[in-house]
Amino acid sequence: MTPAEIREEILDILSDIAPDEDLSGLVDEKAFREQLELDSMDFLDIVMELRKRHRIQIPEEDYKNLASMHSTVTYLEPKMKDIVKK
Repeated sequence: MTPAEIREEILDILSDIAPDEDLSGLVDEKAFREQLELDSMDFLDIVMELRKRHRIQIPEEDYKNLASMHSTVTYLEPKMKDIVKK
């Protein structure tokens, strides 16, 4: 997947987890928690959804890398580079 495809995938996951949130103005460099009403369970749902959809394993010590869209895409890019978008 390209960085743009990964970003779209994360937006899709976020829209499933927080359907009432407006994701159109999301700032990539700003932390998700500063922009969205996400609690720790929502955050775990993101990790679980990545595992379910793409079999991506994210160790707990790496959760800090998923703080913003930019850091999430940067972290996931090498893990998802060989995944073909369906």
